Amino acid sequence: MIYADRADAGRRLAHELRDLRGRDAVVLGLPRGGVPVAAEVASALRAPLDVEVVRKLGAPFQPEVAMGAIAEDEGARVLNERVLRATRTGEDDLAAVEAAERAELTRRAREYRGGRPPLSVAGRTVVIVDDGIATGATARAACRSARRRHAERVILAVPVAPGEGMEEVAAEADAFVCPERPAEFMAVGQFYRDFGQTTDEEVVACLRRGNSREVTVEAGQVRLGGELTLPADAAGVVVFAHGSGSSRHSPRNRFVADALNGAGLGTLLFDLLTDEEEADRANVFDVGLLAGRLAAATEWLGTRLDAPLPVGWFGASTGSAAALWAAAEPGSGIAAVVSRGGRPDLAGERLAAVRAPTLLIVGGNDPQVIELNHSALRSFGAAEHDLAVVPGATHLFEEPGALSEVAELARDWFLRHLTRRPA
Repeated sequence: MIYADRADAGRRLAHELRDLRGRDAVVLGLPRGGVPVAAEVASALRAPLDVEVVRKLGAPFQPEVAMGAIAEDEGARVLNERVLRATRTGEDDLAAVEAAERAELTRRAREYRGGRPPLSVAGRTVVIVDDGIATGATARAACRSARRRHAERVILAVPVAPGEGMEEVAAEADAFVCPERPAEFMAVGQFYRDFGQTTDEEVVACLRRGNSREVTVEAGQVRLGGELTLPADAAGVVVFAHGSGSSRHSPRNRFVADALNGAGLGTLLFDLLTDEEEADRANVFDVGLLAGRLAAATEWLGTRLDAPLPVGWFGASTGSAAALWAAAEPGSGIAAVVSRGGRPDLAGERLAAVRAPTLLIVGGNDPQVIELNHSALRSFGAAEHDLAVVPGATHLFEEPGALSEVAELARDWFLRHLTRRPA
């Protein structure tokens, strides 16, 4: 079998693992090439995705020769004694190589996760995924790391591996899943039409997407399209309310959502109106209707989470008015609100009843909206509230770096207020 690319390999591998769907499994991809494969597996299994960073130990003066591998847990090390003897590598040289690779491993783990700790695997089934196995040293180290972190069961899953000589590798796991075991095996890449190098940026993007899936949001009598993303161990979830003329596909909202996912926050982007409703322009500006949809979508979200999480709302333009309108409802339970280029004035007198900490973000070159937001600040009640002006930005924040600043401001506000509540 020849795989089209790593995503194709991941989908085929996920089919082999389909019995794990809905169970308490965690998928760990080996960077870099194993992560796109693992992302497809995690999505199909509806399991959280993380990385297990591993590093090859190259022989001194011959770094292309692997004398072993290490994983994130410091006790997870695999050594090839034959190579150590052949290269005459002593303890001091081995220690020097391991120290250098350990430093690089730590740096990459921090970069990939954005500083977040590894996902806990204790008591869970761990599926370790790579894009293929040649020698198996890094896969063995990854399995040992999962064991040391108290995984209940370890499954090693790869799309392709040699037909022979995998006994030591398979013995490290409770199960070895590999749909292709060709007798003639030279390199992993020969079984892919596209085997281009995976970049660090692609690894980070896969982790940011986390367990992202299309959903149908039930809001009263209507069903609305949406996309729910829940990174591993999400600290909270932010529900987006788009502006007039937009939808869940808004590129600006998706940009902000990616930043929140990278910070460990879940996101729900959904359409506030059906196609038929949107055809009537009066609905687009019916803030009460939009607020009701936002509240209903948030209630629906609560039924889809394994455990309660704090929820925040991010509104743009008229969507921000809807968020503030809904936040004024007694018992809304919303932990924080962020408005981008919003129209808080459309929430009118209800602003005084908002209890959720609220951040209003406006562009420095959007004078009319600046004035509307300054006026809104004076209408808020006792809730914590603030106004942030992005210098040089116009209403849509299209200037270079403007939307990045919006994303950073929103991220910091939500991280400050959406902390995990006691169980």
